[in-house]
Amino acid sequence: MNSPNELDSIQLNFSQNDLLLLNLALALIMYGVALDLRFEDFKYLAKNPKAFFLGVFSQFILLPFLTWALISIIQPPPSVALGMFLVAACPGGNVSNFLSSYAKGNAALSVSLTGFSTLFSIISTPLNFALWAGLYGPTSTLLQEISLDIANVFMTVGLILGIPLILGILTRTFATKWAERFKKILQPLSLVIFAAFIVLAFAGNFDIFLQYIGKIFLWVFAHNLVALGAGFLTAKSFKLPLPDVKTLTIETGIQNSGLGLVLIFTYFEGLGGMAVITALWGIWHLISGITIASIWKSKT
Repeated sequence: MNSPNELDSIQLNFSQNDLLLLNLALALIMYGVALDLRFEDFKYLAKNPKAFFLGVFSQFILLPFLTWALISIIQPPPSVALGMFLVAACPGGNVSNFLSSYAKGNAALSVSLTGFSTLFSIISTPLNFALWAGLYGPTSTLLQEISLDIANVFMTVGLILGIPLILGILTRTFATKWAERFKKILQPLSLVIFAAFIVLAFAGNFDIFLQYIGKIFLWVFAHNLVALGAGFLTAKSFKLPLPDVKTLTIETGIQNSGLGLVLIFTYFEGLGGMAVITALWGIWHLISGITIASIWKSKT
């Protein structure tokens, strides 16, 4: 029986061409997400500051802190912990708007939070990841060994998320008919593209994935439960209406693990523990999100 700590020394194979395709696919997904956004959507945040600031607090402050607390308790292998910190530092996932709408949540709040969090993540993802991973001893040591250049991470996140997001908003604002046509194709396709992420990442490493999936599933389950709980309890504690509770829960519990995979294969050379837990999160959060949205759909 292999130890989970062996994940720290495993590197998954991923060619430069595969990485280029992964970057392009994620940019395409973000462009599709942005076709739902307009500059006016950001005005909604100014008019509804309570739910907005609670959403920002839940996703960018509470979730990374609770991730640090969870890791301190369960003490997974350092590479796995590093992956958990990275997932917690990523913005909301590309299906959060669909799930919020399906659950009869606050669609306007979901779309606005997605737009803001994606833009804000250009700054927050590198900073949050470096801060919290640096506060936990084993991951701090691992980061020093890797010699991660945070400035390069800023650049990558900005190119992959920022540019497609702005282009999508501009398309929606100035070419509405084209945006509607593109949206009908790109947004359903985003789930297929994300599934391709996982297949692409593990096509040449499937034996490694199967070998360790059982050992880390409980960590992914616990982490995702913490994320969903963070959004739910934040909204409930401040007595937000049920549609807002649904949206904050989903926005905090659905993370952009596709971005996490891009960063892992770009800067961490496919570090096994990081890649496996991030990919498994990407699969599991869709299952948990769809389940919760289906339950909530009948509750208004």
